[in-house]
Amino acid sequence: MADLTQEEWVEQLASDSNAVILDVRTDDEVDQGFIPNSKHIDFYLGQEFVNQVDELDKSKNYYVYCRSGARSGKACEIMDQLGIENAYNLLGGFNEWTGEVAER
Repeated sequence: MADLTQEEWVEQLASDSNAVILDVRTDDEVDQGFIPNSKHIDFYLGQEFVNQVDELDKSKNYYVYCRSGARSGKACEIMDQLGIENAYNLLGGFNEWTGEVAER
């Protein structure tokens, strides 16, 4: 797991052909906008979150974000424990995101 600034996250993501963006916020937070092309798994689902993450393709590189960077950091730790070697946490989360935003 690595904590990346928004600039590092965007730059690395842009050149990563094996990337998956993972949004670990709640449904209500996602309703307020999300980073385009992201997969959503709510961190607060508890064991169900762990189960869904465990089913992800472990060969992919995951760029993980939440509202502020705290939940996504914990999500990256869980992903690491489940055998996902490349998980990158967005420092500052969606609150500090200045890139493109999609709506549901």
